[in-house]
Amino acid sequence: MLYLTLRHYEYVVAIGHEGGLSAAANQLNVSQPALSVALNRIEAHLGYALFVRRRGANMTLTPQGRAFVARADALLAQAKQLEDPNHPHPAATTLTLGCFVDLAPVLLAPALSALRVALPQVTITYRTDGFESLIAGLLKGHIDLALTYDLGMDAGFDRHTLFHASPFALVAPDYPLAASPRIELSDLANFPLILSEEGLSAQHILGLFRHRNLFPTVAHRAASLEIMRSLAAHGEGVGISYSGPSTDTSYDGSPLVRLPILTPETREPVVLARHGTGPENPTITEARKTISAVLKR
Repeated sequence: MLYLTLRHYEYVVAIGHEGGLSAAANQLNVSQPALSVALNRIEAHLGYALFVRRRGANMTLTPQGRAFVARADALLAQAKQLEDPNHPHPAATTLTLGCFVDLAPVLLAPALSALRVALPQVTITYRTDGFESLIAGLLKGHIDLALTYDLGMDAGFDRHTLFHASPFALVAPDYPLAASPRIELSDLANFPLILSEEGLSAQHILGLFRHRNLFPTVAHRAASLEIMRSLAAHGEGVGISYSGPSTDTSYDGSPLVRLPILTPETREPVVLARHGTGPENPTITEARKTISAVLKR
């Protein structure tokens, strides 16, 4: 455990600059005896003298004291910069982009390609995951920016909306809804639903139904978007998703119909998020601008 605090470093630097306890005590607004006691404890902790004391003369730094004051001065300057929100932070040399797994096939590659051009000196890595894992990664600093839906994040996250997405109903061609010209949430309430296994996603969609006093049955919780599409193509119910390919077949080649859900309140923002609302690292700022320019609609 460290014994010396920043205040101790301030004491030594002030004495070194002022050349005596009295002037340093005035500068620091502490009593001279208290400063003298603190200096003795600091030197005892270090195991060597920082100052030469001579009666009737200014205190002079020992060689070790000069080196200590120089390093302490630099440390205090760094601490001051950390506390100054207007001070520019040094640029990062690495950046990790997170992306919600269902959005990744469409958004990740264009974002990475643009970042590598805009930030050639930065090592770019990425991570695709579900909502909760992305949020945890942002909180722990393992992810710098995340492309995701605006779900599960509180006021401690900074979000920039890229565009709004509307959900689709996925059904087999012979399903009762397949020929409907318009689909609203109320049209789906009496059919079994196929929702994502992702907790926040399912909660969000069921919340949209409950808001309209609709309580549909959930037939399946799919572990992936393609499993949802396959189940829907085989008549297991109505899949609901905000993302996915626009192709009209599932992985196994079964035909599939994708119907836009037109209920206005179902629109959901796709955001570029980071944890924290304070000043950004210059690399994060440049990355955010680059991704926004490529993906904003």
